[in-house]
Amino acid sequence: MANLNKVMLIGNLTADPEVRTTPRGTSLTELRLAVNRVTGGPNESDRREETTFLDVTCWGRLGEIAAQYLSKGRPVFIEGRLQMDSWEDKQSGQKRSRIRIIAENLQLLSGGRDGAPASAQAPRGGNYSGGYRQGNGAPVGGTQTPAQNPAPMPMEDDDDIPF
Repeated sequence: MANLNKVMLIGNLTADPEVRTTPRGTSLTELRLAVNRVTGGPNESDRREETTFLDVTCWGRLGEIAAQYLSKGRPVFIEGRLQMDSWEDKQSGQKRSRIRIIAENLQLLSGGRDGAPASAQAPRGGNYSGGYRQGNGAPVGGTQTPAQNPAPMPMEDDDDIPF
């Protein structure tokens, strides 16, 4: 039987990223994310907004990038997987658990809490909204690569069309 554990979220950071280092020297960054959902009818009085607060862990270079470019209030796209954490509460002795997101991809989004564009908050100039992939930290998507012109459309009377 096939399994799939994939999460894609867009939300705003509720706090600045917290960077820690494991005893083996691997860096990890904890993010606190708020994701909103609006429900209800067409009338404004019928609309209701619900917010879900999530913990996101970014390992290695992905976490370093998150800590460098993200701050409280910034919107971000996170792609990752769910992980269940379980522990025993030392004070009450009760078993506790929570689900967290382990980030695999991260994309910085334009704007922020104060409405400033990403170009004012991220390096490299321009309206940068590039993404970073867990592993090699190479940018994906965004506007870092120069735009290429699309291939020209064939003429209607062109006889070299292969179908």
